[in-house]
Amino acid sequence: MKDLVFAIAICTALTSPMLLAASKDTATPQSASRTQSPDTAAFDKSLAQFREQMKTMQAQMNQIRQTQDPQERQKLLQQHWATMQSAMTTMRGMWEPGMLGYRGRGPGMMGPGMMGGGWGHMGGYYSRLTPEQLRQRQYMTDQYLQMQQEMMNNMMWQQQYWMGPPASPQ
Repeated sequence: MKDLVFAIAICTALTSPMLLAASKDTATPQSASRTQSPDTAAFDKSLAQFREQMKTMQAQMNQIRQTQDPQERQKLLQQHWATMQSAMTTMRGMWEPGMLGYRGRGPGMMGPGMMGGGWGHMGGYYSRLTPEQLRQRQYMTDQYLQMQQEMMNNMMWQQQYWMGPPASPQ
């Protein structure tokens, strides 16, 4: 159980756009923040790239399930892990400034004050969006959440195969 919780924590940390936002000093003064239309074309391009990576991971997982050789399984698991890392990089790139309509932070990312009122940069953000921008944001958010779910599933499968089959009671 601890291993499963650990795997979930790692996946959440690796796919969290907060890590990217926190690692960059891209804070802009509130007066400089302007509503920017999400770049759906760039998002769709990244989404297509992610879907290809997911197909590759599915094929790798099928090979892992079919192999009986432990050494071959380890090799395939390492390849699967590398593909997952690449997919996570693609996902993180989708939070670059402007990609989803934000200037420097993912949705709801807190600024330097963190718990002490760090949400000020988001004040009124959604109320300034046009209906079309809101529709674009919702589309991208829905797609991104699905991508996170798929990555979580792959992390859990990866964990299961690294641990091996459960021991049978004797």
